[in-house]
This record gives sequence, C-alpha cells and structure tokens, in this order.
Amino acid sequence: MKVHEYQAKEILRKYSVAIPAGKPAFSVDEAVSAAESLGGNVWVVKAQIHAGGRGKGGGVKVARSLDEVRARAGEILGMRLVTHQTGPEGRIVKRLLIEQGISIARELYLGVTLDRATAHTVIMASTEGGVEIEKIASESPEKILKQPIDRLAGLQPYQARSLAFGLGLSGDALKNGVKFLTALYNAYEAMDCSLAEINPLVVTTEGSVLALDAKINFDDNALDRHPELRSLRDTDEEDPLEVQASAANLNYIKLEGNVGCMVNGAGLAMATMDIIKLAGGEPANFLDVGGGARPETVAAGFRIILADPHVKAVLINIFGGIVRCDRVAAGVVEAAKDVRVEAPVVVRLAGTNADIARQILKDSGLNFLVAESLREAAEKVTQAIRN
Repeated sequence: MKVHEYQAKEILRKYSVAIPAGKPAFSVDEAVSAAESLGGNVWVVKAQIHAGGRGKGGGVKVARSLDEVRARAGEILGMRLVTHQTGPEGRIVKRLLIEQGISIARELYLGVTLDRATAHTVIMASTEGGVEIEKIASESPEKILKQPIDRLAGLQPYQARSLAFGLGLSGDALKNGVKFLTALYNAYEAMDCSLAEINPLVVTTEGSVLALDAKINFDDNALDRHPELRSLRDTDEEDPLEVQASAANLNYIKLEGNVGCMVNGAGLAMATMDIIKLAGGEPANFLDVGGGARPETVAAGFRIILADPHVKAVLINIFGGIVRCDRVAAGVVEAAKDVRVEAPVVVRLAGTNADIARQILKDSGLNFLVAESLREAAEKVTQAIRN
C-alpha cells in the first residue's frame, strides 16, 4: 500500500526521522493558513500524488510571500500532473503539502528495501540525490552504496557510520546522518514497510540532515498488524479496476496487453502470462482468483477483466487441486451467463475431474474454446484475437 508524502512524513516523525516543518492542505485557503502557521518567509507548495517526478512536471513550486502561496496553490490544485511515473494520462492533484523553505547545501539519496535475491534488508545510499535511483543504477552504478542488514541483529552503529562516511558527511552532518539512518531503518522495520525512500535527503547549510521528500510503501500482508494505516489509503490514486479487485479479495494488476488472464495461484498466473507472450500475445493483466474459484469469484474476475477496453479475449487457466475442476467449470458457465461475456474465452482446466469439467463447458451452449494443455490454450487465445 502506498501513502502520500505528507502521510509518510508524519509516520517517520514518530520514529525521530528529521523532516522539515510542514502541513497538508486541501484547498487554497488551507494552503495560505498552513504557511501562516509555519512562519518564515519562504515556503514550498508541493502536489501530493502517488508518483515521483512532481517537480519536473510543475507540481513543486517555491513561494516567497503569502500571496505567492495562494497563487501557487491555485495553480497546482486541480491540475493534471504528468510525470514519468503517471504515464501520459497524469493524475489530478487534490492535496498539497506546504513546507518551510530550507537552505540546502547538498542533496543525497537514501532508501531501505528488501533485496529479494539475498532475502536481506538492504540500505542503499548515493551522493546523487534528486535523481531516480534507476537512472543512477544504469548510468553510474559505482555511486550507489549498498549495506545488507541482518534482520536479527538490525542496523549496527558501524554500518550507519560507514554509510554516512561513504556519503561524504563530516562534523555535525556526520552525527546527524548516523541518527537519520538509524531512525529511518527503525521506522522501516517497525511499520513493516516494503520501501522507505528519501530522495532527496538534504544536508542544510547548518549541518542538519532532513528528508526533503519521503516515499513509503507498506507490505499489504502486514496491514492486519497496523490497522491504523488503512485509513491512509487513497483509492483516487489507484487504478479503479485494482480497487474493485481488492474489494472482491482478488489479486489483480493491470498490464498493457489485450489477453485477459484468470488463473488460480500466483505461480501459475506468472507462467500463464509467460506462455501467452511466447505464443505472440500480450497479457492484459495478472489476476489470481485464489484456490476456491467460486462462481461469484469468477464472475467478479470476468467483470474486472472485461472492464478493460483493451481486452479482446480471455484465457482461464485453473488447476483443480484444492477445488474440483467440475465445480470450477460450473462456476465459469454460471458467471459467463451472468456477466454476458462477448469476447472469445479460452478455458484450460487441469486436475481433479478435468474430463468432466471439459464436458460441462462443451454442453453449456456457450462459445467456450476448450484447451487441454497450457500451450494449446495460449495458441487458441492469440489466434482468437487475430481472427
């Protein structure tokens, strides 16, 4: 689950992560009031969307008077902000963060995430702050410092000092940098994050180390341990189909292809997408309906898949292990009648009572294309699109 920058900073503040003074605003008047309460004579007006690159898209602006705060807030609120992460459709800005301006001496990068290759938490740091980490990795990989952390031992003081030295920090900035690293790691672990990224991490002219920006993603599987986080979810920032799937307890991720996929089991879903590409097609989604694949689950899956206008055909690939294939077939028939599926549907069922299931599909009176192997299913669905 993702949250907005201002929400991420409020969470980080609870773990003593140093951040600039700031307040959220949902209207122009609130933005001016926030600036007044913060004091000072320079403020930053920041668009709040779930995407990076906001500054380049015109979503981050400096104001040097309250009149300028009003003007900048009016320009940003309601704008369609397009960045490299939003795609050409952009996002409508509905929230702002007003922060005090600070005197920046250096911009750095700092991130904590899971290295799936080693199954370790890893802290990444770089002197190239304000730049996408992917760009640094491709153009200047030697500028990325990586420190794997033993989850049982946690971040050790010598590791934090080593990273701080590697970033070229000294004096007060060194001490503050070590404190910042430790606090960020503690927040990442305590809140079951999948990512805690500070870009840029800034060193001020006074030697303070602050999170000028903050991005936090939470592990959805751990939300039951943090029920207070659910209220931070902003469904306006999510794909509408993914929101529908979440409400139906389906695991769905929209992709760019035209073959809708309905599969039970994440591993089988990945294999299904791979073989569709091998057959010359492009998967339109990842959709795992789970082990049960009940009629209502299949119907919800159909509705979500067919709501994508790019979908030209559907491939259902179910392995009947926990659930019998004949029950799945009956559910598919019932769901197809309920949803009125008009796109070609290829069904491959394997496992318990698969032969009975195939007969149910053939006798349904519906125009299912039945396949016995996964390769045959992929070839049939791509051929159906070409026809």
